[in-house]
Amino acid sequence: MPRSVPLRRTLAALLLSCALVAGATACGGSDDTSGGNAASASAAASPAVSVSASAQKQRLAKTRFVANAGLAAGATYQWIIKPYRAGTFKKGAEGRRLALVKAGLAGGFAYNRLKAAAENAKGDPLLSKAVAPLTAGIESLKGLGTKLRKGEAGEGDVGAFESVIDSIKNAGRDAGAEVKDKVPSTSQLTG
Repeated sequence: MPRSVPLRRTLAALLLSCALVAGATACGGSDDTSGGNAASASAAASPAVSVSASAQKQRLAKTRFVANAGLAAGATYQWIIKPYRAGTFKKGAEGRRLALVKAGLAGGFAYNRLKAAAENAKGDPLLSKAVAPLTAGIESLKGLGTKLRKGEAGEGDVGAFESVIDSIKNAGRDAGAEVKDKVPSTSQLTG
């Protein structure tokens, strides 16, 4: 008797799996080879699909720009600017080593998110024009994460991060995509 219960479960699982596979293949795409009306229907639908797809891409470009720039701004403020102003990066300061490691990670993360935001901006004409002049400033941040982590960053380096973030925020606001600071979690910095 005890063996019949596992056998029933196995049989039920097998039947359910077969039913799901059969249902999935029945719902698959159709390969209509009749030619006639299918070709003209897809040709007529094509322009409407591409117009709405480009509009969707533009809308999502702005949303992605705001998300990426907000994460970069939040990381920069939380783990670079705030600790620097508090004096945590100075030699002998309590918690200096951890602050420098976090600042290094935040610097790399912010650079990565700013590059992604600049790439997202290309999907929206107005945003693209506003962000295009800032790409050189974003590129200048490339090695600052390492400088921060090693404790070699000075006021000018931290100011460079702050300046680029402010420029990105202003460009977004001018293009109708207001960027707000969104502090990423520590796990997001390392991932």
